[in-house]
Amino acid sequence: MLAYLLNLATLICINAVLAITLNFIMGYAGIFSIAHAIFFGVGAYTAAYFALHVSASIFLAIPAAMIVAGLLSLVLALPALRVRGEYFVAASLGLQVLGVTVFSEWKSVTGGLGGMIGIPPAELFGHAITDPVEFLLLAVCCLIPVLAATTWLLRTSFGRNLKAIRDSESAAHAFGKNVAFIKTLSVVISAALAAVAGTLYAFYMSFINVESFMLDTSVLLMAMVIIGGTGTLLGPLVGAVLLMVLPGLFSYMSFLPQTEIGSIQQIAYGLAMVLLMIYRPGGIVGSGKGKTA
Repeated sequence: MLAYLLNLATLICINAVLAITLNFIMGYAGIFSIAHAIFFGVGAYTAAYFALHVSASIFLAIPAAMIVAGLLSLVLALPALRVRGEYFVAASLGLQVLGVTVFSEWKSVTGGLGGMIGIPPAELFGHAITDPVEFLLLAVCCLIPVLAATTWLLRTSFGRNLKAIRDSESAAHAFGKNVAFIKTLSVVISAALAAVAGTLYAFYMSFINVESFMLDTSVLLMAMVIIGGTGTLLGPLVGAVLLMVLPGLFSYMSFLPQTEIGSIQQIAYGLAMVLLMIYRPGGIVGSGKGKTA
């Protein structure tokens, strides 16, 4: 039981980082992306490749993953950010499909469908982190700075500009805001911080393949943000905890057909999102009227 709880807590921390970084662009900039799993994957593959060929030091792997994910998001976001609303969602879907294809086919780097195996444990000051408790502490020590950094950014003029763009992009542009630059920078920051979660995931699992970065992962992350509370500080954390704990609860319900647990989970997530949109648009943490901070 202790091993299960440690595993669950670690995965909650990793997914909380992803939900926080997605909420940064979705809840505060109004950029609805369903390609967040791609930047998660870029971070994981970069960290894994770096650990296998250069160094397993967490102080080197995380910056490397953040730089690669940030640069890639910059290259891919510039054309996509020329469109708005549902058109950007469609563009992000295209990015998701393209990213999965690259992960599957670029065998010399990603290992293709077979993935990357034998990823060494993360090293901290020369100490290999193999103990589950130590890795959980590492995950928490990564989650807190990500939460602190996004919270600080949202309280700066940059964060206020993001909210202005979310509320009315045309009005922000009329007031002289460089909308394209602000949106692009927010996507780069979000992608770079998502790579932190990818790095943790790669080291924690010791094996990664494309199955962890598919469209359903992006949808799950979006569900975490929406259910927890879009545009709130604690919403992504609440959503991550709920959606990571629920599968375990379903598996303990003996009256449910165990072979259909996955389908039941998807139905429960979808039903929860529909009910929240009807009765509490702001999510669990947000206001009932859907207003955001």
